Amino acid sequence: MAQFDLVIRGGTIVDGSGAKRFTGDVAVRDGWIVQTGRVEGQGREEIDATGLLVTPGFVDLHTHYDGQSIWSDRLNPSSDHGVTTVLMGNCGIGFAPCRPSDRQDLIELMEGVEDIPGAVTSEGLTWDWETFPDFLDALDRRARDIDVGVLVPHSPVRVYVMGERGIRRDSATAEDRAAMCRLLREGLEAGALGFGTSKLAAHRSSKGELIPTYAADEAELTELASELGKAGHGVIQMVTDVGYTTYEEQVPLLTTIAAAAGRPLTYTHPQSSDWRRGIELLDEANRKPGIDIKAQLLPRPVGMMLGLSVSAHPFCMTKTYLAMKDLPLAARLAEMRKPEVRAAMLGDSAGEPTNPLVGFSRRFDRMFTTGATVNYEPSPDISIAGLAAAQGRTPEEVAYDELLKDDGQALMLLGIGNYEDCNLDWMEEMFASDNVVLGLGDGGAHYGMICDASYSTFSLTHWTRDRAHGRLSVESMIHRLTRQPAMLIGLADRGLVAPGHVAHLNVIDYDKLALHRPTVISDLPAGGHRLSQLADGYVATIAHGKVIVRNGEATHERPGKLVRGAQSSRQDAAKPLAATAA
Repeated sequence: MAQFDLVIRGGTIVDGSGAKRFTGDVAVRDGWIVQTGRVEGQGREEIDATGLLVTPGFVDLHTHYDGQSIWSDRLNPSSDHGVTTVLMGNCGIGFAPCRPSDRQDLIELMEGVEDIPGAVTSEGLTWDWETFPDFLDALDRRARDIDVGVLVPHSPVRVYVMGERGIRRDSATAEDRAAMCRLLREGLEAGALGFGTSKLAAHRSSKGELIPTYAADEAELTELASELGKAGHGVIQMVTDVGYTTYEEQVPLLTTIAAAAGRPLTYTHPQSSDWRRGIELLDEANRKPGIDIKAQLLPRPVGMMLGLSVSAHPFCMTKTYLAMKDLPLAARLAEMRKPEVRAAMLGDSAGEPTNPLVGFSRRFDRMFTTGATVNYEPSPDISIAGLAAAQGRTPEEVAYDELLKDDGQALMLLGIGNYEDCNLDWMEEMFASDNVVLGLGDGGAHYGMICDASYSTFSLTHWTRDRAHGRLSVESMIHRLTRQPAMLIGLADRGLVAPGHVAHLNVIDYDKLALHRPTVISDLPAGGHRLSQLADGYVATIAHGKVIVRNGEATHERPGKLVRGAQSSRQDAAKPLAATAA
């Protein structure tokens, strides 16, 4: 008779703590890890992990599955890359709280900021909620593959309280601020893991309007932050206006907000001219009593994919292309192959886009071709600008011809962030700081532009195995993908392969771990398209003791849960058995 639901045998366990790997077994019962080391009893299911890594499930701090978690039972691509817990409500945007009269405004905001088409959300959202607690209940009713945690998003709260004044970014009155604090308190009591906001000028609605929180003043932000302090739990997530302003201007505000909350704060830290000074200021702030601020880093270029099958490419804002943009791909391809159309499009100047990301689509010096895989640290000489110089042609000509390849399915990678020097060397210094965490995969967002939810697989392949220099240990990287983010958001019940922790696990063939090139799939509501990316090497991904992905294929299991509030490990679990050092 089986004593356990699942036993993973003989794996090389990298337990998430950062400690040295060891060889052993893992036993699971009722969704919890109950033994590690040498397990004598049998499992109803057993996995032979000899020669394979056994790790905790990955935790992604920055996603936008607010819509997809309503209309889909799979949170892929994240769950295709070993992720078993995601946090959404980031950047201060989401769909709750929301009165029926404000639904279109929030749809347009998500469409502009996160490239989720309005037609998709209009059809996919059920709107069986108004308040934030109602939204959590709606999430709780739905089956899915992995766990979700939610931040209370600032923009919907602001619009719910202030209406059109909030959308216009008017200053909040004392009464407005008090009402917003009540809504945040209500959300935290219902199970929110914290609060998300944004002051980034690039965050705009599909109408080109700045995000409602852009002009939120210090009083509004600190009063909201203090609600987390009163609750005694929760994390603050913030996108600063770095890139438009400096870290010298931004870090003092972050410090003030963190001090008001007495809670952890994490913010987006992109590469900019003063990124090194930003880390110095961050480390200095964290030496102050009661301050816990973490820079959030995507460990590869923010990779915008360009092509005829996705949302943007170098000619998407030209007059000639705009006249054909609504044609089917095959028809557009036929037109673009005509010499006269080619000449006209190459001669056109690009118009001003509504979405600021599209404005990067002519950065030929940071634009690279892709093949069966994607090189996420390519050198400048193989950029479109570099190829053009070598061929004696213009970058526009080279890019145009690339777009026509593979029957119009060809994609080019554009490093729109974290790649100013066309290398990732600067990240080596970022990794050296204890105040840097990994995140920013943006799963569930930028459906037609970006597919960075695969960063967990990239981190393991590139940063621990394939990079020529500056590599990290597997133990360090697994810690950064598991226990470190889990603890930041108050989820002490996961991120470790140890008794008393949730049985979120990965069994990985490290030698075969590899990323595929992103592809376009059509599985969104209203027939919408999106980028997806698969990987080789995931022998099994396990959530709550159930195998949700086996050898790269999703199973029928949907054990994912809504995580309500901070979580503790189980104190009554069996103690770990003796481990054998590898």
